[in-house]
Amino acid sequence: MKRADLPDADCGIAQALGVIGDWWTFLVVRDIAGGTTRFDGLQRELGVSRRALAERLAGLVEHGVLEKRPYSDRPPRYDYLLTAKGEGLLPALIALQDWGTRHVMGDGALTATSEDGSAETRRVHELVDRKMPDVVLERHDGERAAPNAPGVWTVLYFFPGAFAPGAQGYPPGWADIPGATGCTLESLTYASRHADFEAAGAVIRGVSTQRPDQLSAFVTHARLPYPLLSDQDSKLAAGLLLPTFRAAGVDRFKRLTLLVDPNAIIRAVQFPISDPAGSVEDMLALVRAQ
Repeated sequence: MKRADLPDADCGIAQALGVIGDWWTFLVVRDIAGGTTRFDGLQRELGVSRRALAERLAGLVEHGVLEKRPYSDRPPRYDYLLTAKGEGLLPALIALQDWGTRHVMGDGALTATSEDGSAETRRVHELVDRKMPDVVLERHDGERAAPNAPGVWTVLYFFPGAFAPGAQGYPPGWADIPGATGCTLESLTYASRHADFEAAGAVIRGVSTQRPDQLSAFVTHARLPYPLLSDQDSKLAAGLLLPTFRAAGVDRFKRLTLLVDPNAIIRAVQFPISDPAGSVEDMLALVRAQ
């Protein structure tokens, strides 16, 4: 059915579904956001027929969700990359993942953590040996940077939200969400061990879905010696399918930490984290063991 044939011509949901088409298309966008951009790789990951995949890719290119970028002339071969329009789908992808994890795979409870052995935990630990997606985020100081520092080990900790006093209060009911509290303690513990991480050959970076100005206020308040990065557009969250929860109308990271090697390969994962301060000491031991 073409978009013009949809009965709800003025409904954004109906028109969006006219572009998305079916659930396979969302999985195509998911895998491309994660760095699988070539036809053979997508076909292998998805297990869909070549004809069906070709039809979906062609449709997404036609609608401006993807663009084709040639990497071979003979024979002609292309990378399929998200356009700005396609990146606009990423928050919807994350919202769908959160809804599925919470309401389909879970009991509907709002939580900022997970259980050992859960499907969500298994999925996060499968990130080990995976390459970081090629994304750029905005730092708290307005500069733009990749999440992992090139050429060195990077400790990348993801946190639900940290707020400077007087800048913005915590969302209502924040303390009642399991796993949500402890962001300030975690950040200050990393700050106190910053020199030890540097001596071990690693840099520290924190990532949140908060706005850069909110992160800037917290960095100033907490006097952090390392940068915080904003993934407010869900590029990194979608690229790695990181676990999130929704509070006060904002998608927020569940607490987890990645250890990324100098070649941008994830080598260790901490998730779930029940002891924010203790996880810093455990990560320092992992870094020293490299």
